Amino acid sequence: MNTPWTIGILVAIAFFAVFEVLAFRHPDRFNTLSRYIATAGATWPLSIWLMGLFAGILAAHFFWPWCGNPLGSGGG
Repeated sequence: MNTPWTIGILVAIAFFAVFEVLAFRHPDRFNTLSRYIATAGATWPLSIWLMGLFAGILAAHFFWPWCGNPLGSGGG
């Protein structure tokens, strides 16, 4: 039941790690995540707000005290 989510998270971490290492080794060919966000924000400023909105929605989802949420003290 949790296996697909665990695999997805590990793939996302590996993706991030590979491209960050490539960006540090070859800064002329690859951007770090920070550089990408800055460049995307300079091109389309609303993108930074949308990324923040997404992060805020996830934070509220994870920590809101709804019934059954062990992180939000709703799990008993």
